[in-house]
Amino acid sequence: MKKILISAQDICKSFNGQSASERVLDKVCMDIYAGDFTIIMGTSGAGKSTLLYVLSGIDRITSGKVCYKEKEISSCNEKQMAALRSREFGFVFQQSNLVSNLTLFENVAVAGYLNKSHSAKQVQKRAGELLQMMQVEKAQNRLPSQVSGGEAQRTAIARAIIHEPELIFADEPTGALNKKNSEEALDLLTKLNEAGQSILMVTHDVHAAIRGTRLLYLDDGKIIDEMTLPAFTGKDARNREEQVSTWLSSLEW
Repeated sequence: MKKILISAQDICKSFNGQSASERVLDKVCMDIYAGDFTIIMGTSGAGKSTLLYVLSGIDRITSGKVCYKEKEISSCNEKQMAALRSREFGFVFQQSNLVSNLTLFENVAVAGYLNKSHSAKQVQKRAGELLQMMQVEKAQNRLPSQVSGGEAQRTAIARAIIHEPELIFADEPTGALNKKNSEEALDLLTKLNEAGQSILMVTHDVHAAIRGTRLLYLDDGKIIDEMTLPAFTGKDARNREEQVSTWLSSLEW
């Protein structure tokens, strides 16, 4: 039986001035399991990114409960949530969000220093290893403005995992990349998942979604369906894309 990392119970999210009928999230119940590559899909405005943000504690729910490893985190204060995110969660967004005046190496290493669980020497060693794994070691002394979008995003993935998080939250991580760079970023995320890394990713791209092992469909603030897939292999990409496209069509995506 799979271990539940995150459990959401009847979570709702409304912004100021919105009535109950205008909720962005409407009594969502879901579990995120360890080892899964979970994908959240849905039409524009369905609440995909909002769901990711409230599950990770970046944003607050209006009502309901979010638990991480059976402990409620939706009632934690911001200091407690910041500490949890720095220890347990990694984040990759559509834009790399690297610090502009730090080199690629420094961007990754700083995230490791903030975690405070390893010595400076250990952090520097791991940062170098990760940048090599992401194939950006030759550019590690350059600033973000001096590298390609793909190199910046691969660096952002290294930054997200330097503290060995339990779960990576990825919000449209390939949305700003061209086809080649997108494929490289997806390959890296797939390899991380194969090694046991749990990932929760929001995407509107079918080609990105086929990397998942569990797909959830969000519509009008509610999860209305899901499908499961075996672990991704490049050989079955076309078949997976047909399966996912057929599933999405049945949901009038």
